[in-house]
Amino acid sequence: MATEPVVHVIDDDEGARTSLAFLLDCADLQTRTYASAVEFLAAVPTMAHGCIITDVRMPEISGIELLGKLQALGVTDPVIVITGHADVPMAIQAMHAGVSDFIEKPFSDDAILSAVRTALAKHQSRHELESERDEIARRLATLSGREREVMEGLIDGKANKVIAFDLDISARTVEVYRANVMTKTGARTLSELVRMVMITRLA
Repeated sequence: MATEPVVHVIDDDEGARTSLAFLLDCADLQTRTYASAVEFLAAVPTMAHGCIITDVRMPEISGIELLGKLQALGVTDPVIVITGHADVPMAIQAMHAGVSDFIEKPFSDDAILSAVRTALAKHQSRHELESERDEIARRLATLSGREREVMEGLIDGKANKVIAFDLDISARTVEVYRANVMTKTGARTLSELVRMVMITRLA
């Protein structure tokens, strides 16, 4: 399927690259391989989303340098860093750069597969949250100005009478607007409405 995640493997060592791709393929994970960070960056504009596995020590652009470039490009796919030359400072630098995992060679098949599945699950959860946020934002955009004012009062925990006083309208009118808000947003309860609004306010 077009929406199936892809694991992007970046390593200048052809043997390591091929071996890792074979392992992922056997685990029914779609893969794409790249011989360098430069080659991968050229493919970023059209790449399928999923997760990225990159070696640290590569010619031209290192794995750590690649992390910075991906952040600058707005790429949010989880990144797993692998290296045969791991040390504490490098691990700390990679973690500060936001990597999903840091794995030292030689690693077991289970270790890399577990890291990949965890990264893909995190990405899927984030994707689903973003989709839900977009849908809620679309619904909220259908509210009139007055309906939004009433909604703000509701999520602040104010009673209908208090909202009516604040907006200088009748309590009955507040009830009408409240019903409109619930209908347009699809919220079945006030707590669900609060949750929906909070989701749209997540960073």
